[in-house]
Amino acid sequence: MSEQITLTLLPGVYHRVEAIARRSGRSMGELLAETIEMTFSPLNECADEEVLKATNVTMPDAEDRRLSELLGRQAEGELRPGDREELTDLMGLYERMLLRKAKALEEAVGRGLCEPLAS
Repeated sequence: MSEQITLTLLPGVYHRVEAIARRSGRSMGELLAETIEMTFSPLNECADEEVLKATNVTMPDAEDRRLSELLGRQAEGELRPGDREELTDLMGLYERMLLRKAKALEEAVGRGLCEPLAS
C-alpha cells in the first residue's frame, strides 16, 4: 500500500527534478518516489524478490545516454552553461543507484540468495 503526500520544494530543486524527469520520460512524482524509496527502504526489511531485483538495478536508458554524453563533453572540455549542474545531478543519481545495488548484493549474499562476486 502506498500513501500520497505533498512536497514543497525550493525553486532550484524543483527545476532540477523537473528537468531530470522530463529527460527520462517520467513524471516528477515517479522520479521523486523512486529516489525516496532507494534512500529510505531498508533492504533487510525487503522480501527476497525485492532484494534480488535491487541487485540488478540500472540507470534508465535516457539518463544513461545523457550521462555518457555529458561525460564525453567534460572530457573534451566542451561543457555548455548548465551542463555541469545536470552532470552533477546525473552523477548523483548514478552513485545512489550503484550504492543501492552494492547494498542489495551484500544483503542477497547474506541471505544465501546468490553467490559472492568473484574478486
